[in-house]
Amino acid sequence: MKTETATLADGSTIEYIPDAIGEGGEKIVYFAKDKKSVVCLYKDADPGRRQRLDEILGAYNPTAPGQACYEYWKTLFCWPTAIVVKPVLGVVAPVYPKNFFFPSDDPDAFFSGREKEGAWFVKSKARAMLRATAPDQLGDLRTNMALVTRIARAVRRLHTAGLAHSDLSYKNVLVDPKSGTAIIIDIDSLVVRGLFPPTVMGTPGFIAPEVLKTQHLPLDDPKRNHPSISTDRHALASLIYQYLLLRDPLDGPKVHDADAAKDELLKLGSNALFIEHPTDRSNRPSGLSPSVSDLGPYLEAQFTQTFVQGLHAPADRALAHDWEQVLVRTFNILVPCVNPRCEAKYFPCWSKRRPVCPFCGSKHTVQFPIFVLMKQARQGNWTPECELSCFRGMPILSHHVFTNVHPGENSTDKDRVPLATIDFVNGQWALINHGLTSLLSTSGNRVQPGQATLLTSGARLQLSQDPNGRLVEVIMVQP
Repeated sequence: MKTETATLADGSTIEYIPDAIGEGGEKIVYFAKDKKSVVCLYKDADPGRRQRLDEILGAYNPTAPGQACYEYWKTLFCWPTAIVVKPVLGVVAPVYPKNFFFPSDDPDAFFSGREKEGAWFVKSKARAMLRATAPDQLGDLRTNMALVTRIARAVRRLHTAGLAHSDLSYKNVLVDPKSGTAIIIDIDSLVVRGLFPPTVMGTPGFIAPEVLKTQHLPLDDPKRNHPSISTDRHALASLIYQYLLLRDPLDGPKVHDADAAKDELLKLGSNALFIEHPTDRSNRPSGLSPSVSDLGPYLEAQFTQTFVQGLHAPADRALAHDWEQVLVRTFNILVPCVNPRCEAKYFPCWSKRRPVCPFCGSKHTVQFPIFVLMKQARQGNWTPECELSCFRGMPILSHHVFTNVHPGENSTDKDRVPLATIDFVNGQWALINHGLTSLLSTSGNRVQPGQATLLTSGARLQLSQDPNGRLVEVIMVQP
């Protein structure tokens, strides 16, 4: 096997196979000899790129050993691991994990071995092909909710460090709906305001309206809008909307110009209008269902903030941190659909909604409990915080029980062990205690591990007497 040698910034070398496996606008990609890494060589000699790479692999690198939770961030970012200085400037990066490629069992299959770009799962024609040839790869609403939560968490980490990705899109965020995971790639072009300007405008369909609106201006014109953290917020919201509802948030029937190219520019730029705008329905497709309101009150508010108030006012767009929080809350209210043929398999259900799946129209035929999770504002004063829809076998985890535990990079193995489970016992719903050491029933009696307490409408359970422990009020949802 013929190989060539690249020299790295620290003086070491890496062998790579000189047959390109990919090419983009900025670089050509080759497999390293061991095929565990790729060598990406830039096509041009941008004089500022080396300094950018030094900072991205150094001070701004959350995956570097010694950084907080660096092993966790490695699962959300395909971060470069070394800088190539010869034969030309480039980077070395890990090969994407196997689950971000379609299985290659059948080499003649259309999707065989391809990267799992989001378009395959969202665009109607590609999704129909997957449905016909690899339905096990489609995932469901619950796994899609998990993967967009991971995307929001990763973007939150970038933005907290003052970084913008600048090109969040189907191609630069690989997803695996089957496992509910996602990974952000193309890290080497991150934007740092005032230090490293953007090198790309973004990907059509994810570019913020203000960037498209001013793209005709010279690059150095102060009135021109460039990719930034605020444009990332638009792209992030668009990704979340599309993975959950399988459609573009701005691509509606409204025509802005007889010329197709001008119409497209206006539709996504200066005249952009959310297809679910609550008062202006001129861009709303007919028969739009399910809607953002079907995703629950938490997500509906976020989409309204970003695509109504914030569509043309970047400062008003929801933060990545806010998306992460409301996605976790919405995940908590998902219940299984009773229809085995429902592609979504789950739907959000909260106390003020009848248990009807908006994706297939199936109605639940039995009652089930919803927990109103309450936190202690001061001694003896409890205030509702969020809800938790219960189904048989559902685990109660640490972040359900304690207000100071949150799912994410700081979660431990202990946090993923069920402290209790929901079950249907002898015709009645019950909470089965596994590891709650100070669970109190409605009557104030201690429920020991291994014991159960019945769940009835109006019951109030103190999950833990720890100062950060939650109180639960039970609401029985009727079919």
